[in-house]
Amino acid sequence: MVEEQQQPKQKTEKEIAREKAKAEKLAKFAAKQKKIEEDANKSSQNVKKSGKKATQNVDATEFQWSIDPDGRKDVSKILPSTYSPVYVEAAWYDWWEREGFFRPEYGGRDLTHRMCGKTVLFVPGCDHAGIATQVVVEKKLERECGLNRHQIGREKFINEVWKWKNNKGHIIYDQIRKLGAGVDWDRAVFMMDQKIVRAVTEAFVQMHEKGVIYRSKRLVNWSCTLRSAISDIEVDKKEIEGRTFVSVPSYKEKVELGVLTEFAYPVEGSSGEELVVATTRIETMLGDVAVAVHPDDPRYKHLIGKNCVHPFVQRSMPIIADTFVDPNFGTGAVKITPAHDHNDYEVGVRHSLPFINILSDDGILLPNCGEKFAGMKRFDARKKIMEELKALGLYKGDKGHQMIVPFCSRSNDVIEPIVKSQWYIRCKDMAERALNAVSSGNLKIVPESHVKTWNNWLGEIKDWCISRQIWWGHQIPAYFVTINEPGRIEADPSDDTYWVSARNKHEAKSKAASKFGVSADKITLKRDEDVLDTWFSAGLWPFSVMGWPEKTADMQNFFPGHLMETGHDILFFWVARMVFMSQELCNGQLPFKEIFLHAMVRDAHGRKMSKSLGNVIDPLDVIYGISLEELHKRLEDGNLDSKELSTAKAGQRRDYPQGIPECGTDALRFALMAYTTQDRAINLDVLRVRGYRFFCNKIWQGVRFVFSQLGNNLKEYKPESDFKRYPDIETMTDRWILSRLGKCVADCNSGFNKYNFRQLTTALYQFWYYEFCDVYLESSKPIFFAVGNQAVENGCSNNKQIEIVRHILYHCVDTFLRLASPIMPFITEELWQRLPKRQNEMAKSICVAAYPEPEQYSFHDEEAESNAELIRKIALAKAKGSSTTKDSPEQCSEMMNDIGKNNCTT
Repeated sequence: MVEEQQQPKQKTEKEIAREKAKAEKLAKFAAKQKKIEEDANKSSQNVKKSGKKATQNVDATEFQWSIDPDGRKDVSKILPSTYSPVYVEAAWYDWWEREGFFRPEYGGRDLTHRMCGKTVLFVPGCDHAGIATQVVVEKKLERECGLNRHQIGREKFINEVWKWKNNKGHIIYDQIRKLGAGVDWDRAVFMMDQKIVRAVTEAFVQMHEKGVIYRSKRLVNWSCTLRSAISDIEVDKKEIEGRTFVSVPSYKEKVELGVLTEFAYPVEGSSGEELVVATTRIETMLGDVAVAVHPDDPRYKHLIGKNCVHPFVQRSMPIIADTFVDPNFGTGAVKITPAHDHNDYEVGVRHSLPFINILSDDGILLPNCGEKFAGMKRFDARKKIMEELKALGLYKGDKGHQMIVPFCSRSNDVIEPIVKSQWYIRCKDMAERALNAVSSGNLKIVPESHVKTWNNWLGEIKDWCISRQIWWGHQIPAYFVTINEPGRIEADPSDDTYWVSARNKHEAKSKAASKFGVSADKITLKRDEDVLDTWFSAGLWPFSVMGWPEKTADMQNFFPGHLMETGHDILFFWVARMVFMSQELCNGQLPFKEIFLHAMVRDAHGRKMSKSLGNVIDPLDVIYGISLEELHKRLEDGNLDSKELSTAKAGQRRDYPQGIPECGTDALRFALMAYTTQDRAINLDVLRVRGYRFFCNKIWQGVRFVFSQLGNNLKEYKPESDFKRYPDIETMTDRWILSRLGKCVADCNSGFNKYNFRQLTTALYQFWYYEFCDVYLESSKPIFFAVGNQAVENGCSNNKQIEIVRHILYHCVDTFLRLASPIMPFITEELWQRLPKRQNEMAKSICVAAYPEPEQYSFHDEEAESNAELIRKIALAKAKGSSTTKDSPEQCSEMMNDIGKNNCTT
């Protein structure tokens, strides 16, 4: 019988469409695989570039990774035999980002909070860093074109800054990504974005309208190189032991500092009587307006109320009495220069003295200094003044003098106190609110030792100068008003009365017309060219990134926040300002509930990291490794002068003679957490980071062994949905490792909750290295390797015991990987993805899996712990008694189990 051949079934349009879509998907997948192979080759090259010596021959095919059809790293291949950071860290971060695990909208299972089922938002951002960025771009312009910003003009210079930002700005974000930070990139903010500009403008206008922001003429820290006022945090106060020559920008020869010069002022109307004063800044005598003595100093009581004569500008200067003078310092008579010294400024205010500025913005002596000195650079004038004083017989000598000299951290220029019209914020009321927030417990500072610093700073706070005479930054939304009417007196730009703040020029003109009662056509406006201190916009961060002043969903859902983590060095400059601004602009709300202040990272010798010392550590260099030659080349491509370059290279040769070894992200993160104590500084040693790379390998090898004992095919092993205990079958060693696991879980949770990260890392390291691997894994090997052995242990067969040990091994590995995930995200993801899942496990990634909680691990076993301690002491005693005899982990385990049996029998 001939069977009729069946005709192929006609495909429907839907089936055809599905096949087409599938074909396109496969084609796309093939293209992606090709790209991945190319990336893998690049990764291999990166490993070679690190300069790390190979310790063994490794099959390169082991480290070829690919992406599965679902877009996730393919973990179906056999786990490589050795740990490779490049291999392990490949592909995972892109997948986490694509899946949206770091977005609060994901549903939330940063550190453990996301894994604890809480909704977490961690917003990444990049500051515009006003002065620092401008200085870098100016150096670049000078190096490449021989020009400065004043030569090319403001508009072109700002364009150059944006070019530099667009070219370099990604570096910080690349570092954050490579470090595995769980931040929401969809909400990333640059502090010159339009929504931030809008918030900055609104904040300034609101605060100016309330009188919190005002304009005044006061003494400021002035950088002649930058031609700008700078904040206190940008001033480096350096101690000068005595006569010292230092390099100062725009001076060919070094400038001598640390010299106390004495000279005399003739007393007016006397027959040759003089008043000798001393100064470390002889050039400022051209701005002297008085001489002060202590009211109770018998040497000068008869001179109080009389005048001195200035020898160069023929100025009559009163001799005044003030208790700020120390009669025992120097001659007991103090020259007073209110426009160029902070102490003298206060004296000038108290005695209503004139304020005479002698310096231009770039440090040139002004015409009011007299023909002999006008037009000279400030430090060049020192020599000339000394010569003239000697010629007049008024010079009395000089000597080395220990002193503190303020330097600009951005330009290395010597800071000049100068009186300038600037914008200020009244801080007293805001500081009182911030102090009350901490004292009441509404705002918590960790470590508590920094509360004293908080109280000291805010208790003695002065008004905050917020204007800067630079071009890169948020231009101040304030307009100087000129009224075009006959008979109007010309307004003074230092007078706050003639300034209006506004969101735009149209609003400014309307406000000015209303304020002065004239028509808008009689108003001329000139916007302030200055920009705001970077800390002003930074102070708005907690709510500006959420969309303030608009009532956005993010403002409603995520403001105020919970935790602010930053370095203790900017507790006042940033953290306090965020508290100020939030309470001032957001109806008295605090921006966050807790402040965690980490220690400052220094080099292995305890020195502050500095490019000129060559000790700055790029985290990517620690992750990938880098040769000494490449470190040198990076210095050469920077902005260091020849002397700084030589010093920096010498520092690198001393600290990294073989370059920096490849350590990987997980090792770096673990090291930083292990270093984190409640001290003020971390001395980061790269060799210690490499030690934690070895710990990563220990994790890798330990999990590989467990995988090898879960059956020939991991897919065949089916873990129970919930961990169960088998008290009748578990050995004393089983009970002990579960007790230690429970202790590890408790310590990790406690460490996170208390911000005690050293406790956390110690718990993980101790459990995995010394307890799980060195003891329990080793003690399990005889059980697995005793093939065919049917010995009975506690009434159970060897097969049953193997099943229990597998059960415990799995639980230990699964728990440990979850515990370590917030610190070591890459290696834990790589291994957890390969681990067979419990039937009730719904998480796609370990970063959103449930974090182990102590309540789920109530395994404490006093008997097992005591027996283990007894065995440890016995083994230690035997080791001390014999240089050749030492009990193996298996022998210790047998002893512990034997003790357990004997205890049960008796």
